[in-house]
Amino acid sequence: MKKINFIAIVATLALTSCTVIVPVTASRAEIGNLRGTSETTVFLGIEFNKNYGIKEAAKNGKIKSAIATVDEKISNYIFFQKKELIVTAK
Repeated sequence: MKKINFIAIVATLALTSCTVIVPVTASRAEIGNLRGTSETTVFLGIEFNKNYGIKEAAKNGKIKSAIATVDEKISNYIFFQKKELIVTAK
């Protein structure tokens, strides 16, 4: 029984996260309804998506105009991080 409780506690801690969204930059371009994202997972400082960035986020959102805002959403787990770059444009 103690072993099952220990496994349950470890699994709960491994799936626990803290998420923060921070502004990276903004421009004079108008904020519109276009939105694109780029995602990556970080483990021991290594990013697994080599294309992670503003360019990939704009491409995924089919944004061809000037980018208005860039935000980064970071979810910290015990053993790794998930990052999402969010860009908006008109």
